[in-house]
Amino acid sequence: MKKKIVLYFPPTVTEQPFTYYLIKDYNLMVNILKADINPHKEGRAVVEISGKETDFQNGIEFLQSRGVKILPLEQEIVWVEERCTQCGACSVICPTGALVVERPSMHVQFYSEKCIVCEHCLQACPSRAMEAHY
Repeated sequence: MKKKIVLYFPPTVTEQPFTYYLIKDYNLMVNILKADINPHKEGRAVVEISGKETDFQNGIEFLQSRGVKILPLEQEIVWVEERCTQCGACSVICPTGALVVERPSMHVQFYSEKCIVCEHCLQACPSRAMEAHY
């Protein structure tokens, strides 16, 4: 089982090693895609967690029991190819390589499976070829 989720941490738990426990105690693979977590402040992380379904459920229950809110990653970024001017501005700012300029054709390609919905491309695209769908 592999799933992308959003974790919301209340200020009281941001300094706890949750990733360590998910890996060690629940045999899960945790890939941190995006995180904004600071001591004594509310935190947010987009993670991809994979492992056996029972381990996944037990890991989620552990997080919830410690006050972490879990939400599915429901938002997605869509590339409207007809609007794209192939400028490549999105590929420069994309942190995961979901948007790349393919060589030698110099055409922009969007790999949605790599997207972490950081929304950087929305601001970078002058032709508004990138859209957020909720």
